[in-house]
Amino acid sequence: MSQVEVDVPQGRGELRDQPQQTVRRRTTFRGTLFGNELLTTFRRWRTLALLGVLAAVPILVGIAVKIETSDGGGVGRGGGGGGGPAFVSQITNNGLFLVFTALAATLPFFLPMAVGVIAGDAIAGESNAGTLRYLLVAPAGRTRLLLTKYATVMAFCVLATLVVAVSALAVGALLFPLGDLTTISGTRITFAEGLGRAFLIALVVAASLTGIAALGLFVSTLTGSGIAAMATTVGLLITVQILDQIPQLHAIQPYFFSHYWLSFADLMREPVYWDDLQKNLGLQALYAAVFGSAAWARFTTKDITA
Repeated sequence: MSQVEVDVPQGRGELRDQPQQTVRRRTTFRGTLFGNELLTTFRRWRTLALLGVLAAVPILVGIAVKIETSDGGGVGRGGGGGGGPAFVSQITNNGLFLVFTALAATLPFFLPMAVGVIAGDAIAGESNAGTLRYLLVAPAGRTRLLLTKYATVMAFCVLATLVVAVSALAVGALLFPLGDLTTISGTRITFAEGLGRAFLIALVVAASLTGIAALGLFVSTLTGSGIAAMATTVGLLITVQILDQIPQLHAIQPYFFSHYWLSFADLMREPVYWDDLQKNLGLQALYAAVFGSAAWARFTTKDITA
């Protein structure tokens, strides 16, 4: 509840313009809340460290491939399929494939782990630091604050994915040749078209993280400890990844948020296979709706005392 709602009496001529000032204050607060959250999140050393680790993964992969192929030998022989191994075997022919390989290498664990850390700390970290109550005293409202937190986590998803992609593109251009590339289906496309597909793949990978982001935000509303929320979110991520590899659970595996993550490889086919891509995006939307609603229900009824 804002102070303006309490302090404005009825019938006082000298305060007739007070409601207009209140509207301006609230509009300004709405405009700056998201910006403040972005600045706060991306100025933390933890966030910068996570982005640094993600940027380092393509560098290590590129150097490893360069060293392995320095004697003229190949890499990833016998990989097959549409996932990472098929991309790895193409890196020496075209550095753009390092982008696809880096995303395939970071998506199963590194990217979602980083998102889980940021999402898990979103509400619980504020509560632990004692700042959550003061955010709610301002004319923000719990629903708007929760939406702002989720938007900030999604901004991190996009930035983290782009950091991996841009780092991989830079390393690939430095260590390997660039040019027209061959798709998984064996057709040739121009470098410009391949670059466009790389950008589209990065967006799909970022969208694939919406489910774990909503799950982490929900966990963050359940506890006042940021460390506990982060650990729980990462623990759930690892558990789901393990369960997704057990053949006996094949009946329920399509409902795990990570099951279709690597379907982005289908964007490198000609024509593009859309079935698994649509299932992945639909599943992420479902997780976002379910756990986003659960987070809202919990947060709007939570007793904020610190």
